[in-house]
Amino acid sequence: MDCLFLPADSPARLDAETRVYWLPKDEPGRWQPLGECAAGNGAISLILPAEVCSFFAVTLPTRKARWMQQALAYAAEELLAENVDDLHLALGEALPDGRLRVVAIRRQLLDDWLGQLRELGLLIVAIHVDADLLPREGTQLLFMGERGLLGGVGETRLAFATEDWPQLSGLCPAPWHAQGSESEPPLALDDYRQVDDPYAFLGSQRAAAINLAQGDFAVEVGNTGLGYWKPLFAVAGLILLVQLGFNLSQAWYFQRQGDAYAEASLALYRELFPEDIRIVNMRAQFDDHLARGSGGQAGFLRLLDHAAAALEDGIPVTIGQLDYNQDRGDLALQVQAMDFPTLETLRQRLGDTGQSVQLGSASREGDGVSARVVIGG
Repeated sequence: MDCLFLPADSPARLDAETRVYWLPKDEPGRWQPLGECAAGNGAISLILPAEVCSFFAVTLPTRKARWMQQALAYAAEELLAENVDDLHLALGEALPDGRLRVVAIRRQLLDDWLGQLRELGLLIVAIHVDADLLPREGTQLLFMGERGLLGGVGETRLAFATEDWPQLSGLCPAPWHAQGSESEPPLALDDYRQVDDPYAFLGSQRAAAINLAQGDFAVEVGNTGLGYWKPLFAVAGLILLVQLGFNLSQAWYFQRQGDAYAEASLALYRELFPEDIRIVNMRAQFDDHLARGSGGQAGFLRLLDHAAAALEDGIPVTIGQLDYNQDRGDLALQVQAMDFPTLETLRQRLGDTGQSVQLGSASREGDGVSARVVIGG
């Protein structure tokens, strides 16, 4: 992963002219303007200077993830001079004594930097602090010219002036392990190794370092976990919303169709039996008229009842004409429908009544189809 190191004197406002140390994963690192970094060329690890961060360790009463962040704020409040609400706190690994390592940075500063880098087209997916990249064995030191970094197994992470190391050394437990850009260390050490590129050395040590892309910055910066799936969830939610709207509109349409057919059936019933002033159960009253008026024979009213029963199921057809032939004992319906499958559905429903059903030749008329359906005979 490419690494972008912000210098110790980074301004609050980053722009294309701000000089940073750019370390591509397959190329030597170099100091260059921020605008010349490979925008849009892949994931980048942002390395912050230790000067803008504070490191300490806390004991938390819980190890449950949902409570740790809240407990962390209470535990860190007494250790910090600033308002804890103004700080972004990131948890790290446990120390040998059971306390948890914590790094703090002003929330607004980090948010501004990330926003400015995003405007320049840089995809930041991890955030580390340079002093925290040192190996976690004993006391670790890195000398980069006039600037030195302190880290290691303890909780202390610090940037200091190289010339101050003699005074600082008495506060750091042995053994002292150091790397540096100069051939000779500034003071006698347990071991010292010269490195050609101190930044490349730091960039190779990211595995154990604290990633500040946590909490409020996890989705925005890390682009992993829930943040990675968030666009997919949004699309799925939109699809479900559209489907729900379609189902509701379809239900409303069929309800209107059903009401229209019910009104048409009632109007037909009143036309056939005007003496029935009070209609309580149209189906039962219609059956009673059939029993009394047809004598059990397949007469007009009985065939009409079968047709009405089929239409009450909500089949979307319109009857343009009715013809009853008493000699043959059949009822002919001239029907219009949206398509041929609808006519076939009507034929099947009429056939379920036990009557003989014949579907005449159907023809297309405008946006629909029409056919002659004969019942009985």
